[in-house]
Amino acid sequence: MPIKNIKQKKEQIRNFAKKYRTNLSPEQKEKLDIILQENFLKSDFYKNADTVLAFASKDIEISADLILQSALKDGKTLALPKCREEKLMDFYILTDLSQLKKGCYGLLEPDKEKCEILSDFENSICLVPGLVFDREGFRLGFGKGYYDRFLEKYNGICAGMCYFKLLENKLPRGFYDKPVDVIFTEKFRIEK
Repeated sequence: MPIKNIKQKKEQIRNFAKKYRTNLSPEQKEKLDIILQENFLKSDFYKNADTVLAFASKDIEISADLILQSALKDGKTLALPKCREEKLMDFYILTDLSQLKKGCYGLLEPDKEKCEILSDFENSICLVPGLVFDREGFRLGFGKGYYDRFLEKYNGICAGMCYFKLLENKLPRGFYDKPVDVIFTEKFRIEK
């Protein structure tokens, strides 16, 4: 039976994922998040990239803190997004995590006064946030569309991290949705 209202179905899945995440104890979440980040950092996808596009995570998201710190320590170019008009975003290069400040939606974003905009995406990997991923690499984020617009033009490798219990077989998707190339869970990874 076809889904009649894709937006309604996506919202139901988002609500389920948010509930699952908020029901994790802080200890459970920290343990899972560390495993996921370590799996990402041990991968050739990360090791072979010169530039890491990441994000400063909100409490409900899988933490990317270890990835941010490791990218700086490993001498990689680290860039994080800054939202701008028309639901677009630019990535800015960070040399220190103190260059982040509260921005759009209360997220930590690069301070434009202290960071240079990233213009060269060659040999980069983009860590894409998501509440839920499916086995084909499609994701549901928070529904704002910033990453969907960015990924339309991005040609590098895209990666996602997902709790195994939130990995779906197939998510509803729209015309502009772009799958990631690799998904890391705490149990295994899926490559396209």
